[in-house]
Amino acid sequence: MFEKLFGKKNAGEPLPATLQATLDKALAQLKDPYLQQAPAQEAATLQGNTAQLVLSLPYPAAGIAGQLEAPLREALLADSAVEAVDIEWIWQIARNSTPRNLPGMAEVKNIIAVASGKGGVGKSTTTVNLALAMAAEGARVGVLDADIYGPSIGQMLGVASGTRPDSSDDEQYFIPVESLGLQSMSMAYLIDDNTPMVWRGPMVSGALQQLLTQTKWDGLDYLFIDMPPGTGDIQLTLSQKVPVTGSVVVTTPQDIALLDAIKGIEMFNKVDIPVLGVVENMSVHICSNCGHAEHIFGEGGGEKIASQYGTRMLGNLPLALEIRQQADAGQPTVATDADSSSALIYREIARQIATGLIGKNEQGSAIPSISIVDD
Repeated sequence: MFEKLFGKKNAGEPLPATLQATLDKALAQLKDPYLQQAPAQEAATLQGNTAQLVLSLPYPAAGIAGQLEAPLREALLADSAVEAVDIEWIWQIARNSTPRNLPGMAEVKNIIAVASGKGGVGKSTTTVNLALAMAAEGARVGVLDADIYGPSIGQMLGVASGTRPDSSDDEQYFIPVESLGLQSMSMAYLIDDNTPMVWRGPMVSGALQQLLTQTKWDGLDYLFIDMPPGTGDIQLTLSQKVPVTGSVVVTTPQDIALLDAIKGIEMFNKVDIPVLGVVENMSVHICSNCGHAEHIFGEGGGEKIASQYGTRMLGNLPLALEIRQQADAGQPTVATDADSSSALIYREIARQIATGLIGKNEQGSAIPSISIVDD
């Protein structure tokens, strides 16, 4: 393991016993902020005066690696034999037990559905930025645009109009389109931009199943599915056909949006898909001129429904002009303004999603069977 990361020539010698004891003590006192556990030591050697460590966590956490490393560096550098410390991180992301059973998705470890009860709450913008945030944390990530009627993921990822996916050598699968470090698939890649999808429910469900079963993803840790708004055919198809690991519900503080978000949570509960948490979009507007903060659409609604339904409030995102402009221009916030407060919120939410999935992976879940009864 260690030689694979650092190279055989630079593997070094095992740490002296006293130095290893110092490292063990520092690790024992270290806890990550989400799982409250110490990083696992995969390897530790001394190359000259440089201590080389390989550490791992069960979720991608590049954004907090620096703060976790700091006490370890301090402890090791206190030893006269150490002049520098090099640390490599491994993200040991567990595979959900069921995605491999769906044709074309054997290379997907975890599937996350991002949904909203109604349109206009910024769900697709949130999906793209969360996917980019998870990738920035160190994971391999893809996005599936399940909004057959109004696909928008391609535009938000800056994919040129008219782009078509390649096919596999045997011509049985689409190869995902890559942009901004993400793999993506969308109905927009298969039709002309101005072609309306005037389809009935069964045709839409069939199109989604084709995207699901005929896309050859490449080694994904997480696949985000951007759901259309509502609780109709697409949602039922996803629940019946796809082993979703967990879901995220996006809402705004507006009362009508919260009512629809509750329906979304109830839907996932009925089909036994864990709700990982709620993201409240457009939570507060901060005036760009004077800095005054105003809750235009209400306040505290996301926290209220998260508490009511026993799930987590993953984060609150501001009503910000730049988030909308960047997404529309194919340059999402996390990709183009990585140090902004909004980008950091997206990355915090991504880490919460990743850690929330860990228990779900351990439990495993079967694809639910849904009975539809006509009145």
